[in-house]
Amino acid sequence: MRCFPGMDIKIIVISGSMGSGKTTVMAEASDLLAAAGVIHAAIDLDALGIGHVPEGAWPDLAYRNLASVWENYAEAGATRLLLAEAVESRGELDRIRKVIPDSEVVVCRLRASMETMQQRVLAREPGMLQDTFVARVAELDALLDAARVEDFSLRNDEGSITNVARELLVRAGWL
Repeated sequence: MRCFPGMDIKIIVISGSMGSGKTTVMAEASDLLAAAGVIHAAIDLDALGIGHVPEGAWPDLAYRNLASVWENYAEAGATRLLLAEAVESRGELDRIRKVIPDSEVVVCRLRASMETMQQRVLAREPGMLQDTFVARVAELDALLDAARVEDFSLRNDEGSITNVARELLVRAGWL
């Protein structure tokens, strides 16, 4: 990754289990930032790796894709990044910092009831892997509980998505 000296890069990683609302909150936070005239990028890390690649290629490929996409945004003048990604370990957080060096990273974990997250996954994943994805909700939630990489958490199973996104940006010091 090419370095952009002198850039004050800030990242909010929006973490949480499947169905916690990472992508939805990221999109709403992006809309709030755009309305405030804040130049930024919003990237769902999972979306950078949809496909079928050889065993073991996914994590490296996703982070290489992130580096490439971020470089394009940085060249366009972005200094802030909203990143949707379930961060399961400190190692994953370190990889984000390595891909986007000299950045200030804040991690927000979205939380919702198990029932809410499972219902969201049921609704959005109607295909052949639905049962696998629904089962993954509890597994991933437990991994995130154990990892404890978040700087703060927000509830995202009641109320307005706009209010959740606004609170995310306020708590991270962006608004």
